[in-house]
Amino acid sequence: MHNFRKIADDTWYIGVNDNQTSRFEKLHSLPEGVTYNSYLILDEKTCLLDTVDWPFAEQFIENIDFLLKDRDLDVVIVNHMEPDHAGALGEIMFRYPNAHFYMTAKAVDFCRNFGFPIDSVKYTEVKENAELNLGKHTLKFIEAPMVHWPEVMFTYDETNQILYSADAFGTFGLLDGRLFDDELNYEAEFMAHARRYYSNIVGKYGRPVLNALAKLDNIKVSMIAPLHGPLLRKNISLMIDRYKTWASYTPEEKGVLIVYGSMYGHTEEVAYLMASMLVQKGITNIKVYDASKTEMSYIVADAFRLSHMIFTSVTYNMSLYPKVNHIIEELKLLNLQNRKVAIIENGSWASRAGKIMSEHFSSMRNIEIINPDMLSFTSSVDEEKRPELEKLVDRIVESFEE
Repeated sequence: MHNFRKIADDTWYIGVNDNQTSRFEKLHSLPEGVTYNSYLILDEKTCLLDTVDWPFAEQFIENIDFLLKDRDLDVVIVNHMEPDHAGALGEIMFRYPNAHFYMTAKAVDFCRNFGFPIDSVKYTEVKENAELNLGKHTLKFIEAPMVHWPEVMFTYDETNQILYSADAFGTFGLLDGRLFDDELNYEAEFMAHARRYYSNIVGKYGRPVLNALAKLDNIKVSMIAPLHGPLLRKNISLMIDRYKTWASYTPEEKGVLIVYGSMYGHTEEVAYLMASMLVQKGITNIKVYDASKTEMSYIVADAFRLSHMIFTSVTYNMSLYPKVNHIIEELKLLNLQNRKVAIIENGSWASRAGKIMSEHFSSMRNIEIINPDMLSFTSSVDEEKRPELEKLVDRIVESFEE
């Protein structure tokens, strides 16, 4: 059964919900699902913008066929070649052999790499600011490489002032029938989804994101139509500002992320003691995570959100506890910058966790280690260590005011 919605003059949302996939890119959990958004313009020429993941192609094709009725599909725009958006591209080429495909030169290469018969159909490699007239609607192409793949482009409908933004401004989460951000409480229901999506999927590519955003300065955008999550028409300025914050690796909020790796509870005890001490000093924006229990994507998202971090870990096999090590390496891979971090190590003998954490953070850009001398305890913390913990808390509080 078809399921679509008109979003503007001559323009339809024909995307699908995915509540079946358990992990996005086989990495990031999807407890509230995800959408694959696609759009159809019915002008003098008919125009499809992106497809969906292959397992959901049946619903997608039903939507197209019902809206086209007896018309052919004239134009296909490929903004992004990742398979969750191009998975049904081969089926579109097969069903609509007369369609003309528009994409970047790199996307053409990717079509060949993924086995789509691009050389058997009509296609144009689009350049920056090239335009395509559909009749009433004129589309303008804006290259956006490395947001977050190299072939990405945005498509701007000059008539409806809609920006088709590929994965930019996308979120995790299902739409539950509500398509636009003004039909829901976006900040309460989707900001955390948007942040977790950005930080884990796009987060490494801050400079390319800023370059792409700069291209939007001179165009009027009345709606943003991303490839995941709600369409934006109320929170456009908010999300552009938020993207500038994330892409520049500027903390959204002053607060403390505490991550601990603990086998038998002693390091965990220190993590929660530090949290309690900070709250009593007036620092209440705190999030504590067990590195062994919490999926990393949530920790990454809060690392992008908060200004300060405390990492406390046991020593394991003469090295850093693997779960903690993995998180720090991921933050380094995602290019996280401009944070202040405190380090606390535990070891029953031959402690090395602190040294390795310090080496990790020292290799990252603009990461200030608040306690370069580190705080170390053996096996478990006792009252003799409390003054050192209190001193570290005071240093963290002072750093909030710098």
